[in-house]
Amino acid sequence: MKKNQKGVAIVEFALILPFLLVLTFITTEFGRAIWEYNSLTKSVRDSARYLSLQTPGNAAAIAKARNLAVYGNLSGTGTPLARGLSTSNVPDPTWQTAGTNPVINTVTISITGYTFNSMLATAFGLTFGDIGFADIRATMRSYL
Repeated sequence: MKKNQKGVAIVEFALILPFLLVLTFITTEFGRAIWEYNSLTKSVRDSARYLSLQTPGNAAAIAKARNLAVYGNLSGTGTPLARGLSTSNVPDPTWQTAGTNPVINTVTISITGYTFNSMLATAFGLTFGDIGFADIRATMRSYL
């Protein structure tokens, strides 16, 4: 008794294809979120390193550090490193001292309130939400 099996493979593929596409999309978006978080972490670290060589409270240096955190350069030109990121996400840096002998000066800068936006809001009836990043901050020893 041989049954007719023509077209069964294409039907099975059609049934599983949406799940494969959603799995691929989720993996891609998760990778993008990690890449974006890593880029922001590096930019904040670079900003803290820049400020560690500046006079505490220098308004021009703070503006340049914000540009470095958002745009990746001191002049603030080009597109932001992440979609939706602006200099308003970078609060004023803080300088602190600790210890008595020797006194250690540090500077801390951060990116706050940034949300990663997914490329698609929905796919195949599933809603993909945005991912709110925790504050990204870096502290460096200040040499001035």
